[in-house]
Amino acid sequence: MSRQSGGTELDSRPDSEAAEIAHEQTYVSNLYDRLDDLRDQAEQRRSGVLRQTGGTQQERSQRDSTVAMYTDQVERLNAVENGLCFGRLDPDDGPSRYIGRIGIFAPDVDHEPLLVDWRAPAARPFYLATAAAPTGIRRRRHIRTRFRTVTGVDDEVLDLSAGAPGPASDLTGEASLLAAVTASRTGRMGDIVQTIQAEQDRVIRADLGGVLVVQGGPGTGKTAVALHRAAYLLYTYRQQLSTRGVLIVGPNTTFLRYISHVLPSLAETGVLLATLGDLFPGVRATAAEPAEVAEVKGRAVLADVLAAAVRDRQRVPDRPMAIPVDEDVTLELTGSTVEAARERVRRAGRPHNLAREQFEVEIVHALAAQLAERIGTDPYADDPLGGNDAPGDPQLLGEADLAEIRRELRANPAVRAALDELWPVLTAQQLLGGLFGSAEALDSAASALPAGDRALLLRSAAPQEWTPADVPLLDEAAELLGEDDRARRAAQERERRRRIAYAEGALEIAKGSESYEFEDQESEILAATDLIDADRLADRHTGGEWLSTAQRAAADRQWAFGHVIVDEAQELSAMAWRLLMRRCPSRSMTVVGDVAQTGALAGAASWAAVLEPYVADRWRQAELTVSYRTPREIMAVAAKVLADIDPALEPPRAVRDAGVEPWDRLVPDPAELPDRLIEQVRAEVAAIGDGRLGVIVPAADLDRLAAAVAAAVPDVAVGNDPDLVRRVVVLTVPQAKGLEFDSVLVTDPDGVVSESRRGLSDLYVALTRATQRLGVLRPAAAG
Repeated sequence: MSRQSGGTELDSRPDSEAAEIAHEQTYVSNLYDRLDDLRDQAEQRRSGVLRQTGGTQQERSQRDSTVAMYTDQVERLNAVENGLCFGRLDPDDGPSRYIGRIGIFAPDVDHEPLLVDWRAPAARPFYLATAAAPTGIRRRRHIRTRFRTVTGVDDEVLDLSAGAPGPASDLTGEASLLAAVTASRTGRMGDIVQTIQAEQDRVIRADLGGVLVVQGGPGTGKTAVALHRAAYLLYTYRQQLSTRGVLIVGPNTTFLRYISHVLPSLAETGVLLATLGDLFPGVRATAAEPAEVAEVKGRAVLADVLAAAVRDRQRVPDRPMAIPVDEDVTLELTGSTVEAARERVRRAGRPHNLAREQFEVEIVHALAAQLAERIGTDPYADDPLGGNDAPGDPQLLGEADLAEIRRELRANPAVRAALDELWPVLTAQQLLGGLFGSAEALDSAASALPAGDRALLLRSAAPQEWTPADVPLLDEAAELLGEDDRARRAAQERERRRRIAYAEGALEIAKGSESYEFEDQESEILAATDLIDADRLADRHTGGEWLSTAQRAAADRQWAFGHVIVDEAQELSAMAWRLLMRRCPSRSMTVVGDVAQTGALAGAASWAAVLEPYVADRWRQAELTVSYRTPREIMAVAAKVLADIDPALEPPRAVRDAGVEPWDRLVPDPAELPDRLIEQVRAEVAAIGDGRLGVIVPAADLDRLAAAVAAAVPDVAVGNDPDLVRRVVVLTVPQAKGLEFDSVLVTDPDGVVSESRRGLSDLYVALTRATQRLGVLRPAAAG
């Protein structure tokens, strides 16, 4: 396989590089002209729809949907502006096929394909064809562009019969790949659509169904593959996924911002990106907590603890409860009556809040029967001369009387207060806050946990600041409680009646304004009141806001996604997996991670342990074995740490050299660490030019070291959600998950290791964030 930079030799023809670039420039310019036409058409159609006004509610809803469709088209066409066309395939027979971010067709009646979408089957040889298996392709060309200008071409001649030399490596588009991975970082993740390799392509195009685990070491492109897989699935299974949507879960908001530009650049704008802390609508869980507390919250046994906490809120009184229902009448609720009612309700198996209505019926019926018994029987019913109650005498109150009594009891404040005490309607926040805010409640519901673990869960009952580890518990609690929507339905009914009353008034005005000049004559003139009644008029004037699939999914805790992609999945706890499985009942998932990099104490030790409770052995694994980001010099350092984690683990194979050896320097006086760190930050900033420097420090030292660097060096980002566009970012290992920098300074590696039972995994992560340069500052041990 022959490679030429700039097309200096094409099919052995002496075409110049300038001529080849000019040829491709003409074609690419025509593509951009067509792109502009398509964008103008979409904008004009959107403007035309926006000018329409009035109409029924259905017509307005359709108009909003159409506007959203054209808006999405415009956004997609804008998003592919840079790098629209990046390749060309020359088959043995037939015309060349240009490959790009979207498919573009000629405006003529034949709709000739001008640009093939990279996800289409016709584009696949661009990623898979080799000299050994050319699949009918004689040449593959990589087209380099900057905005709308072609800057160069790289060719791979795949036809060995033409006398081209054999392949020098197993990489596809090696020149373009190496240019991409060695380019300076920008603080935003770029797509790899131009440089997808064969093992990555197989993962990206795997079938939609079932659980696919993508296991890969540092630098293998797991995240990029996952994002491109999302784009591929949405393209290939558009009908299935457009209504249910795709959810991508990342480890933190910094990571989500880092990857947020990738899918739009691939012409997909409707995917929901979220952290675990975002997955309970109405709660923004960003508070921090000790790792040991998060680990306890992540255990699967917490599901049983929450179920017990719900049962504990279904109370039986220790002594009879007095229920005053009138000035002269006080009823009594005994423990046996309440317990019998509770057991009958529990046997129905409904969630707690939904079962409240049945419990209410049981208690109200028991109180009504008690009141009826006090009123007594009718001694004269069978014997006019009678006068004393006797067994078998009929009740004085008939069924209609009892129904009225029950209605009054249900509205009685004392009865309502008793019901709220015995079987309260709860939110998930109330249940969890009450449980963690009470040692007594924890001792009762969490008796299976050791006392020390219960003490870790105990916290103030003051207004909550929720942590990411709380979100799976809130979700579990919501499942156990169910949603009592009676108040919401009552409010909706009141609003509907208000609209009807308004509509009735409008129709009355319309009828009153009719002319009576010809009232004695037969008339066939139709009035508004002949065509519509108040109910229909009210319905037509119900306002509604059009929301995208992602927006609707984000607001609905019970939304079932068509596909879920989980990045850094090894960090998720058992309780987090329960939440995600509820979000994806079809079990169509892509699980991306590396168990060697597990840092969370509640994280995965193996994929089998995570998945078998939900899909048994019906999951498949694909492994990415080649590291494109991490050079050999840095991988050699990281491999020593990996061997300490597990000698059986193999590091990924690095495909390039950086030409710079990592360094490890001792700081004899730990008090001088901030000053030595500042010196090295300045040196690395000078060395990497426009690149980005990551300074990874122990969490316990973050505030001190970040403040020192920020005070001495310009353009530094720090904090829980740092801005990665800054030249220097100071952060901890959990914050660095999934990120990459041109250069990395790991400060106090022993401190990183000592902070956690999985400290070696954290250090492995820290050492593999760099694409070019790695330095280690190691303070001497105190004493």
